[in-house]
Order: sequence, then C-alpha cells, then structure tokens
Amino acid sequence: MPGPRADGTTATAKERGKARAILNRLFERYPEMGTALDYENPWQLLVVTVMSAQTTDENVNKVAPRLFTRYPTPADLAEANPEEVEEIIYSSGFYRQKTKSIIALSQDLEERHQGEVPPQLDELVKLRGVGRKTASVVLAEVWDLPAIAVDTHVNRVTRRLGLTTETDPNKIEQDLKSVFPRQTWSGLSMRFIQFGRDVCDARRPLCGSCELFDLCEWPDRFEAAGRVRD
Repeated sequence: MPGPRADGTTATAKERGKARAILNRLFERYPEMGTALDYENPWQLLVVTVMSAQTTDENVNKVAPRLFTRYPTPADLAEANPEEVEEIIYSSGFYRQKTKSIIALSQDLEERHQGEVPPQLDELVKLRGVGRKTASVVLAEVWDLPAIAVDTHVNRVTRRLGLTTETDPNKIEQDLKSVFPRQTWSGLSMRFIQFGRDVCDARRPLCGSCELFDLCEWPDRFEAAGRVRD
C-alpha cells in the first residue's frame, strides 16, 4: 500500500483512481519517455543533470560533449582547473556555481565510491552538489528504480491537477508517492515534465486542447481554455 501524504493523511480510493486516470492518459501521450539530456554513463548523467538547472536541456547538450572530451572520467574532472571548466560550460548559465558542483561531486565520487555512481538515494545526496531531485533523475533514468524527481514542471502540473497542495518539493514527492503505484514512479517525472513543456506551460497553458482538462483543478483553466463554467 502507498504511504501517507506529507500531511499525514491517507489518499482515498477516489484520489488514487484519479491518479491512475492521469497516469493512463500520460502513458497514452508518451508511451516511451526518458530524459532529453545526452549521456553515456551514470556519471555523465549526474553531471549534466546538475548543469541543467536554470537552463534548457538543449543548451546542456551543446556544451557537454566538449566537457566530457576534455574530462572523460570523474577522476579527470575532480582535478580540473575551475577556470577551464567555467569557460567550457559558460553558456549553460550560473557557470561558476555549476563548475564548483560538478568538480566537487566528481571528487566525492572518487574518494567515496572509486568513481562509480552509487544506485542509492541516500548515498547520492551525500555528494556535494547533488540534491534529491538530481539523485532521483539518475536512479529512475539509469536503473529504472522507483524514484520521483520534483522540478518546477512537476511542481506546477501536479498542483494544478490537484494531486498535491504542497509547495516544498520533498512534500510534493511524498504526496505523489501516496497516490501512484510504486512500479510507476520511475517513469512519472519525465512524463509530467514533458507535459509541462508541451501543454501545461506556466504562462500560456494549452487548456483548450488538454486531455487532462476534466481531471484538472486549476481555477484559471476555464479562462485559459476560453470556456464557460458549467
């Protein structure tokens, strides 16, 4: 049985049924779904996921090949000159902080795990620069492990759909785990993320053509869709 929500309550059968309906429609729209970030191994995915903060996957994919050609292993990046890394990833934005993070996480991987990415959430989040969202992306994408990553898209879409009322990512994650079957967690985030990009945009959502409209609880959905409330 799924666990409790962040507020300690248990989801009702009706709420779990709604979650299943949402999940079914997302699977119909996106039968196959994975990250749009390019990577060749778990360490590369860890690095590019950190780099993807506050920018597009496309921007990261443009700079990542040069980064990994220059630093092909965690050991190489762990010993990198920060100024050289900053120059390579400059166009991804927030390049100074990202440089510190990807060098630090590579150092930690070498020191603690001999350069191998551990497939455990509690170990991943101990790496400097790696938060719960990044760790969950790697676990779900690489090993298909039950993990839900909550980014801004997941936050927005799930709140609009009424799957959670929380604003804290960790609490949203717990709420989602309370209504969706464990075996579906690994593919859930990427589908919500892509749906947020394609349909449920922050400023201009396509409510008029949204296949989840009848399941949505966002108060502005009727206005956005140009419909009159019943």
